[in-house]
Amino acid sequence: MQKYRSEVSNLFKLMVPILIAQLAFTVMGFVDTVMAGAVSATDMAAVAIANSIWFPVLMFLVGILMAITPIVAQLYGAKKQSEIAQVVQQGMWFVLIIFLPMMALLYYSPLILEYMHVEDRLAELTTDYLRVISLALPFACGYQVIRSYHEGLGITKPTMVIGLIGIMVNVPANYIFINGHFGMPALGGVGCAVASVLVFIAMCISMIAYSYFHKDFKDIKLFERVYGIDKKEMSHIIAVGFPIAASMFCEVTLFAVVSILLAPLGAITVAAHQVALNFSSMVFMLPLSLGIAATITVGQYVGEKKPLQAKFASITAMWMGVGFSVVTAIFTIVLRNEIAEIYTEDMTTINIATGLMLIAAVYQISDAVQVIAAGALRGYKETKIIFAITLFSYWAVGMTIGYTLALTDLIVPAMGAAGFWIGFISGLTMAAILLSIKLASVFRKTTQDHTPELTATA
Repeated sequence: MQKYRSEVSNLFKLMVPILIAQLAFTVMGFVDTVMAGAVSATDMAAVAIANSIWFPVLMFLVGILMAITPIVAQLYGAKKQSEIAQVVQQGMWFVLIIFLPMMALLYYSPLILEYMHVEDRLAELTTDYLRVISLALPFACGYQVIRSYHEGLGITKPTMVIGLIGIMVNVPANYIFINGHFGMPALGGVGCAVASVLVFIAMCISMIAYSYFHKDFKDIKLFERVYGIDKKEMSHIIAVGFPIAASMFCEVTLFAVVSILLAPLGAITVAAHQVALNFSSMVFMLPLSLGIAATITVGQYVGEKKPLQAKFASITAMWMGVGFSVVTAIFTIVLRNEIAEIYTEDMTTINIATGLMLIAAVYQISDAVQVIAAGALRGYKETKIIFAITLFSYWAVGMTIGYTLALTDLIVPAMGAAGFWIGFISGLTMAAILLSIKLASVFRKTTQDHTPELTATA
């Protein structure tokens, strides 16, 4: 029992600052949605569709850079601090190499709307939003490099502090650029993109400054010398990070493509879907933060060559995630009407959104299990299998079932947005089962040769 309490305490200590930071990001998305919705349902829908394109691109790059967390964690656990600075700088070199091509991709991505039969005003706002938000990409990626470095060391407070700085920039910037105050033009939903660019600039600069001045990072000597591009080390980051990125891309694009497929059904349907999705994303921050804490803890135990502790930390995190998700599911069911009313006053949107939130409550347990299992596997640097499982689960299972139920009459009359949400449940549940099986396999492989002395140490 003492061992269990100690591990829970350790995970909590890591998780809480990460959770506050993740909630800060989600609150920014919530503020964007609400303030754009106050202008019109079309502005809200434009923000939703634009984010459905921008967010997968950002998350793909973030996923690669998240490899820095387990790499740094294992180096730190193995007492190889002198190698950490080079790893972090290779992450920065990667950002400098990749950001211009990815910005060009975002700039021209609105061409896809021509094939989706999206109404003219909605397409225009979406295009303007994407072309502005593309400017945020290098700063968002630079922020992620330093964040992953901090988290790999088990220092999560900076992530929380700078997330709160982001909110302090986001809210007034939205107010100014959406509504046109202090001599600025009234940009409506596009003003959210301008605000987001300013947020990422502020957060990137703040994160770098924190790393430079704070005493917690002096021993790493990140800024003492500049390392050139090291193909071997960068290849290692990409090898570990690409499966993470691809699996995140699979998950994010599942939700993103659904938003795009719903666009022809009208702004009201898209807005209701966005309300349910935004709230569900906020709830998801809890197991996601626990999954990141599991990555840090498992990675450091692996670096210290303590496989039994790594296994115990993984299992503890899984049970904590299940407990949290039961509570949040009940909360969602009981307060779904009040939650929807925070986002919009349109009764049609509210009615559709509350129905979707009932479905969202169901998959929260599966969602928690799959994200924490994936987090533990990242700590072991077992990332390739995560991509294979998520690709199969989200697309072969989730999208197939969702599309069939939502937009065809093959099984039941077309259900619209609700059909896609049932698909989400199917895909996430399959991912939870398969990732848990793989994690159990890793446990067997890493602990099968442990000695009685190792058991006593654990």
